[in-house]
Amino acid sequence: MNSDQILAEIREANLSYLMLAQSLIRADREQALFRLGVSEETAALLETLSPAQMLKIASCNTLLCRMRADDDLVWGLLTNHGKSAANEGVSRLHASILMAGRHREAA
Repeated sequence: MNSDQILAEIREANLSYLMLAQSLIRADREQALFRLGVSEETAALLETLSPAQMLKIASCNTLLCRMRADDDLVWGLLTNHGKSAANEGVSRLHASILMAGRHREAA
C-alpha cells in the first residue's frame, strides 16, 4: 500500500466515522456519547455539521477516531488470551465496564 492509498483510506474512514457519529447522536444522544466517547459539546458540534463540512473535515490526513481500548488489560479481555470460550461473555462484559468507567473519567 503506498502513501496515496493510505491517505485515501484515512479519508474514507474519517467520513464513515463522521457519518456514523452524526447518525448515532441524532438517534440516541446518551448512547452516542458513551459509544463514541465524546463530550456533550463535541456531540453538539458533530450533530450540526453539514455534508460539505463533513467532507472537508474528513479530508484531513489524520484519523479522527482513535482506539479506546488502549491498554493491555482491555485488549487481553477483548481477545480472550488464555481463556476458554465459556468465559468469553464475561471477559467482554468486563472490558465494556472498564471502558465505560474510563469514558466517565474523561467526561
